[in-house]
Amino acid sequence: MDFEWDERKRAQIIEQRALDFASAPVFFDGRPVIHQPTPRDGEERWKTTAEIEGAPFTIVWTWRSGNIRVISMRRAHEQEIRKHREAHRR
Repeated sequence: MDFEWDERKRAQIIEQRALDFASAPVFFDGRPVIHQPTPRDGEERWKTTAEIEGAPFTIVWTWRSGNIRVISMRRAHEQEIRKHREAHRR
């Protein structure tokens, strides 16, 4: 599985949130996650929520030419945390 992103957006997220798109593979390493569709402007997008080092995070991504293109990364919102816990009974 290959990942890609816009380097300007990556730098912006690193500066604003201290999160790096380069860590996106952990969302797909087999840990418990919840995937939710979040289409935008006709593009199929997904948000994936996972617990990483004890804290809940969400990435927004889409498929592009067989790669996972990371669009955004942030701390998970309360609704996402709740859905993740309900899905995984935590």
